[in-house]
Amino acid sequence: MNVLRILILLVVIAISVYIFTIRDQAQKFAGYGYPGIFLISLLANATLILPAPGVAIVFAMGSVFNPLVVGLVAAAGSTVGELSGYLAGFSGQVLAERTKIYEHIEHWMEHYGMLTIFVLAAVPNPFFDLGGMAAGALKMPIHKFLFSCLLGKIIKMWIFAYAGAYSINWLFNLMK
Repeated sequence: MNVLRILILLVVIAISVYIFTIRDQAQKFAGYGYPGIFLISLLANATLILPAPGVAIVFAMGSVFNPLVVGLVAAAGSTVGELSGYLAGFSGQVLAERTKIYEHIEHWMEHYGMLTIFVLAAVPNPFFDLGGMAAGALKMPIHKFLFSCLLGKIIKMWIFAYAGAYSINWLFNLMK
């Protein structure tokens, strides 16, 4: 079992490093429409701690495609991508477990589990990975993690997609 946990952690780290190295090529996937948006969102959220341009693409694609569908597709991809943090925590190798913020998030996870994941997923912040790790480390049932994450991501991605849709139109109207 320990070998499996170490293997999961190594795979998660390798995925994170790979995605970070190809982050500049993410815009090419947008040319594939909704499947491209799903893939960009998945890859952007599969990284641990390292930043990736997921919401910027959602913002831009909201002005090109139906923002309602963009938000749903991006939320689904993001949720699948967030499994990397969950699996890192589940493996027992939480990378940030000694930090103060991780201790706070873990405390919130112990007391408010699904609500904590929902809020962290709905609000743009750099701490969702820690929440995912804490959920995995605390062995939150995966279906509860995915459900809470998806609901939060839908809200966040709709905000970015609609902001992109309306701001781009607004800018074009200003230039006329």
